[in-house]
Amino acid sequence: MTTPPPFPDSTPILPINGRNLAYAAHLLRAGGLVAFPTETVYGLGCDATNGAAVARLYAAKGRPHFNPLISHVPTVEAAFRIGKPTPLARLLAENFWPGPLTLVLERQPDCPVADLATAGLDSVAVRVPARDDARDFLAAIGRPVAAPSANASGQISPTDAEAVKASLDGRISLILDGGATAVGLESTILDARGETPVLLRPGGVSLEEIASVTGPITRPAKVDQQAPDAPGMLTSHYAPCKPVRLNATEVSEDEALLAFGKPLSGAAAVENLSRDGDLIEAAANLFRLLRLLDRTETARIAVMPIPDTGLGHAINDRLTRAAAPR
Repeated sequence: MTTPPPFPDSTPILPINGRNLAYAAHLLRAGGLVAFPTETVYGLGCDATNGAAVARLYAAKGRPHFNPLISHVPTVEAAFRIGKPTPLARLLAENFWPGPLTLVLERQPDCPVADLATAGLDSVAVRVPARDDARDFLAAIGRPVAAPSANASGQISPTDAEAVKASLDGRISLILDGGATAVGLESTILDARGETPVLLRPGGVSLEEIASVTGPITRPAKVDQQAPDAPGMLTSHYAPCKPVRLNATEVSEDEALLAFGKPLSGAAAVENLSRDGDLIEAAANLFRLLRLLDRTETARIAVMPIPDTGLGHAINDRLTRAAAPR
């Protein structure tokens, strides 16, 4: 087995260009860990077919081994080479790939993704990202890339290169800098193995958009916290260090406020997801502003109510996990 490159004491950040993409692809094929931007958040990539590389990724993130990873590929054809396409999966791919949608499919018999990346499940989670440079990177690697968010497990997902470095400096090989991500939320995850889509995690594609194509969406009856079917299903996740209080209609002077629309008065610190009440703007700002408030000298973070429609589903899902007991 090839010895992977050692992690540098200070992880370098390089701009995305042809030369740096080729270098990053070389590092990843050799068993290294490379953070790269997608349209959702920055992902921490490793060769999904290399069990040892997957193990190093889990170790770098401090991630529970029972939490499966999403395999990223550059094309729809590559996705269906590792996961069996159902008619539903083909319909979803036709409408939403490339894009912020992950499909859980039955593994193909010759699926090369390491068992550790799928947490030993007979399914595989797969996505074709929308960013051209992300797909160029994946094509240069020529293998499925397991890529959870590029942060220590349970912390706030990064939407720029500096946030990756703040969380994982010295624990990964390289960070590719492609600027701020456009969506700012992880992908929506659907189980597409049956005839009806099952929502496993809200995300960058709204439920209304999906339902307009597929009809009704169902939800799993129960999530096994010891063996979830997909990433992002653990109750306590995306968590800042400070306690989080949701649906705040008033705020105290020892709290930091995450506002939406007109902010409440009285907080020690305030960041606003969107002064205009724009859910797309709020989604793009969510993790960055949570991180800023988490650094303030306050007792907790209070969050104003967010409408539970469109991208609000995904925003509220992340906030509920951030507020969960831990």
